Amino acid sequence: MSMISHNKSILVTGGAGFIGSNFVHYVLEHSEYDVVTLDALTYAGSEDNLGEKLTHPRHRFIEGDIRDSSLVDTLVSDVDIVVNFAAESHVDRSIDGSEPFVSTNVQGTQVLLDAAVEYGIDGFVQISTDEVYGQTLEDDFTEDDHLNPRNPYSATKAGADLLAQSYYTTYDLPVLITRSSNNFGPRQHTEKLIPKLITRAAAGKSLPIYGDGKHVREWIYVEDNCRAIMSVLENGEPGEIYNIGTECDLQNIEVAKKVLDTVGASEELIKFVEDRPGHDRRYALNSTKISELGWSPQWSFEDGLKRAVEYYL
Repeated sequence: MSMISHNKSILVTGGAGFIGSNFVHYVLEHSEYDVVTLDALTYAGSEDNLGEKLTHPRHRFIEGDIRDSSLVDTLVSDVDIVVNFAAESHVDRSIDGSEPFVSTNVQGTQVLLDAAVEYGIDGFVQISTDEVYGQTLEDDFTEDDHLNPRNPYSATKAGADLLAQSYYTTYDLPVLITRSSNNFGPRQHTEKLIPKLITRAAAGKSLPIYGDGKHVREWIYVEDNCRAIMSVLENGEPGEIYNIGTECDLQNIEVAKKVLDTVGASEELIKFVEDRPGHDRRYALNSTKISELGWSPQWSFEDGLKRAVEYYL
């Protein structure tokens, strides 16, 4: 999918959310692509996340829903590539009620895929998550491991992945799937772990940590993920899945202590709370496949955390 003489254009769905907006910034700063951002501006998306990029000469913003097939048809007919970030993504919310997750994450992806087939686009990148594999207590997941989602959010993301793969097999749609570990960095909603810890620590409020605090997550600074997605978009093999991880595995309690240290607050703020249902113990990815495309993470957790703290404070 190498660039050609006229600017290719990318439709970025969910581009006013956390990872999507960081991706829009990255694309406009590091490539020649034109970008169309589609976002429903739910609680988790904001035009503020796009900042000065809203009026960038290669950027156009559309407020709308990926389930709106007539709008999606209009937009997809005019672009070369779709990168689908649009999703309900908060596990706790999916436990409280799964309907919006099924509707947006599965049905919305189907609407996009149908339009992509209809207009013969050059590439469709489905943004997924390590959570579709479920938990692993020892090994790192490879792209060939079976899916074992353990909450409604990850189940809908797994469903969307399988749907996207079926469109590659059935319709020869050039689908690529990325599954990244936990992202953190600027523009992330404060319901998520690291921004919640930063903002609460800065305000001198307690830091709620589920269970015993020993649940392990692999962390990636969001800009590294954006670079990885770009690498897959330009160099990936259609029909393939790419894990995006860093080998930076930390227990939640370790993350909390690093946040407190960076903010300059006391560890006495840590408060253990009742664990959530079906809480996966450990995620870990084998990222050999994407490293073969020439990608590797450039941000350490500590440097990324400093940048995040600067952003939120």
